[in-house]
This record gives sequence, structure tokens and C-alpha cells, in this order.
Amino acid sequence: MNIGFVGVGRMGGNMARHLKDRQFQITAVYDINRAKATSVAAEVGCAASQDLSEVTAESDVIFTVVTDDNAVRQIFTGADDNLLVNARGKLFINCETISPGVEIDVEKLAHQAGAESLEACMASSITQARDGKLYLMCGGDEATFRKAEPILKEIGSVVRYIGKSGEAAKVKALVNMVMNINTAGLAEGLALGAAAGLDLEMLRKVFSQTGAASRVLETDGEDMQNREHSCFFSAAHAAKDSGIALNLARSLGLDLPLARATKEQYDRMVAAGLGELDKSGIAELTFKDRSGARQKAAD
Repeated sequence: MNIGFVGVGRMGGNMARHLKDRQFQITAVYDINRAKATSVAAEVGCAASQDLSEVTAESDVIFTVVTDDNAVRQIFTGADDNLLVNARGKLFINCETISPGVEIDVEKLAHQAGAESLEACMASSITQARDGKLYLMCGGDEATFRKAEPILKEIGSVVRYIGKSGEAAKVKALVNMVMNINTAGLAEGLALGAAAGLDLEMLRKVFSQTGAASRVLETDGEDMQNREHSCFFSAAHAAKDSGIALNLARSLGLDLPLARATKEQYDRMVAAGLGELDKSGIAELTFKDRSGARQKAAD
């Protein structure tokens, strides 16, 4: 089985490295950042493709790990070059977090080209991508899922079939929406504790043993306290993903004020040029003694 990757950033690059370690043949990688593509290609022992159609030609299975709806549309429908050129018999596994409707459109386009498409949404981060322990939520034709399942189990510790195309994308949007709300809430709790003169080490310990406990407390609490915002999941992606959930809510006639307020906070970070900080960087907008970042976001 020849495997290609489109998008070899923090997640895609580490997925490729893990599969290489597991003795899979990585035959092509592509990234709009040419230097990044060249570097990862050298690590996994293949060429950095100049064209998307080249990735398809060199691969049986193509993982896409790109940024957003527009990037997905471009790689599958670009006028001059796209992945569906001579794609008959190929399998596309799309791992990015995008709108459910785009997943459905990609599946239709793939079928028209004689190919198969599966969404494999990831609820994990960089370390899990490198170690093959992703949490994968999959959507699409069940027969396609069963075909892809063996390789998905090489990169995921949990591989869950959700349902038809678009369904996994809905679940992933909700996962990230709730995670982002939890992150914003934790930042406010720690900021209020700091302003009230409380010991934050003690406060985080109490949070962990009470109803304030959360997965986000484990991953981001210490980082918020120490202002360590090395990026595992960016504020820009948090804003995008909360937006996907809010669009879904609007289409169903629901108002989600907490999700809306959280997205507004992450939008402020992006507007202030802080979008590439980790999502934990939202604490920079809430702590009383971090007025520089707060003022920058307000300007």
C-alpha cells in the first residue's frame, strides 16, 4: 500500500513519521509550505511532490490534513491541479476539521471521479499523532470505512465509525466547541483566582478534585498559570472550529451564547496577531496583570 499525505504540518507530518516507523511506504507528500514538504519527505524517504495530482498518481491512499473549508475545496477542485485527476480506485482519508457540508461535497466529487472518500476527524494533538494514538471519528460509506479501518488502527488508539458523510464532522465540531468553552472558562477561573490573591497551584488542585475538573485543566491549567503557550492547538483553529459549530447551530435554529462568547474571545486573539498561540493563550486576555496582551487584542 502506497500512502500519500497532503498537509504535513504539526499533525500530518507526525502521522507520516509514525506510519514510516510502522514500515508503511510513504510515496508522496505535499504542502503549500515547500520547505516543510521537503523536510518531511526527506525524513520519510520520498519526494516532495510539486503537484497534487502527483500525490494521487503515486499513492493508493491519500491522507489530507489541511487547514479549513477553503483549503479542502482547493485541493479537490482547483482548476489547474487537484487530487481528483486520474483518481479512479484511490482512497482519500480527510482528517481536517471542516464543515459537514464540505465533507459531503468531497465524497460526491470523489465518487464522480471513481474514488472513495472518508472523513477521519481527529480529537487528539501532536503527541498522539506521533505515537499513533489518535482518537478518530469517521464518517462516510461504511464499506469504505471497513476498507480503511486497518490503516486507521495504525494511527489511532480509538477508531469510531459515526455514520454517513458529514456526521463525524458534526461530532468533531461539537467536541471542539465544548473544549473551547471549557478552555475559556478555565482561563477566567484562574484569572479571578489570581486577582483575588489565591495560590494558583492550590486552586488548580482543588479544581481537579471538584466539579471544576476537566480535561482542559489537565492539558492547559499549568500552561495558563506559567504563560507557556507553545502551540499544540492554535487559537486560530479554536476560532474556526467554534465557528463551524455556531454555523451548524444557526442552521438548526439554536442560539448558543457560551459558544458565541468563546468564539469572540478567540477572534480577538486572531485579530491581535495572537492566533498562532496555543488555545491556552486565551488566558492572556483574562489575567489582570497581563494587560499588554489584553490591550493589544482590544486595539
